[in-house]
Amino acid sequence: MGYRGPIYFTAPTRDVGALLCLDYIGVAFKEAKKALYTASDVKEMVKHAIWLDYEEVCDITPDIRITFYNAGHTIGSAMVHLHIGNGLHNFLYTGDTKYARTKLLEAAVTKFPRLETMTLESTYGGKDNVQPSREECEAQLTEVIKRTVERKGKVLIPVLGVGRAQEVMLIVEELVRTKQVPEIPVFVQGMVWDVTAIHTAYPDFLNTQVKKAIFQHDNNPFLSPIFKQLGSAKERQQVIEEHGSCVILATSGMLNGGASVEFFREMAGDARNSIVFVSYQGEGSLGRRVQSGEKEFLMEGHNGRKENITVKMEVVVIEGLSGHSSRNELTRFVYNLEPRPKKIIIVHGESSRCLDLASSLHKLNKIETNAPKNLEAIRIR
Repeated sequence: MGYRGPIYFTAPTRDVGALLCLDYIGVAFKEAKKALYTASDVKEMVKHAIWLDYEEVCDITPDIRITFYNAGHTIGSAMVHLHIGNGLHNFLYTGDTKYARTKLLEAAVTKFPRLETMTLESTYGGKDNVQPSREECEAQLTEVIKRTVERKGKVLIPVLGVGRAQEVMLIVEELVRTKQVPEIPVFVQGMVWDVTAIHTAYPDFLNTQVKKAIFQHDNNPFLSPIFKQLGSAKERQQVIEEHGSCVILATSGMLNGGASVEFFREMAGDARNSIVFVSYQGEGSLGRRVQSGEKEFLMEGHNGRKENITVKMEVVVIEGLSGHSSRNELTRFVYNLEPRPKKIIIVHGESSRCLDLASSLHKLNKIETNAPKNLEAIRIR
């Protein structure tokens, strides 16, 4: 955290970023680990933050200008357009993108003033990564909740605190409001609750439907009475032991830390319960192992001792709710780009997916593509 130069954000990502950094410090303290930075470092970072609106041009050096464009991934997420050397080259760094309108956000932008080279993520870029439609995903979640309520169980949904959590909240709120599922409480872990408050503070960064509902206070879906905040470990234990059927939203989305791991340990052995994965599960994570069908785990219990956990709960994977573009969305995104880039650099995906997407985009669009290896340097002009 020694850097003291300006850092460019959209306003929501500045607030969310600071919140996540402070949360990391708290998690490190609880796990008796030394954090990489302190709360003072986070405050210093915020002091140096410069926030930009979408499509606001900003000079960052004498010969480089940046402009943020909506990436559709999370609130305030941005693709960075770099206007280099007084227009000699125009580079688009997309980062994570979602080229589809969701319950929460508008789709990523595809129109730019000029464009020669771009990077493109490939999280779901493999030829087999064709995801179901949003309607199919919502129908699948509806059926899981119904089944679990019928057997008097609880639904655990491990979520990423930013984006996926709020997307699922909007879906469940609509399902309850339209009586497609029984009216049950939805317990929202503290970190998710705080991030959701930031979403409500920046409605202009959400899709038009949600923005309109937030401005009409009585219709704000995030203020629905079905949502209950969860804070302390004692409250989490009360939900597990005392409450009837409910939905629980907790971080982290990959079960590699956070409250979701605590809930999983306590709920996994009850066949009435369900766990629903709505986020990408990284290779080697506990979430990926559960998703892949493993049934026996050695986990650390409340007293610090290792416990054998047997998974009896129903395991459900809903892939189409991801904040990343599917294979089809990535190819549509490139097809609809205006202007068409001359070179695309494929990044952020498993090696096979990067290579497969690069090959497919080259064949479909007759554009030069490259899937670089780690630490490989590429000349863009």
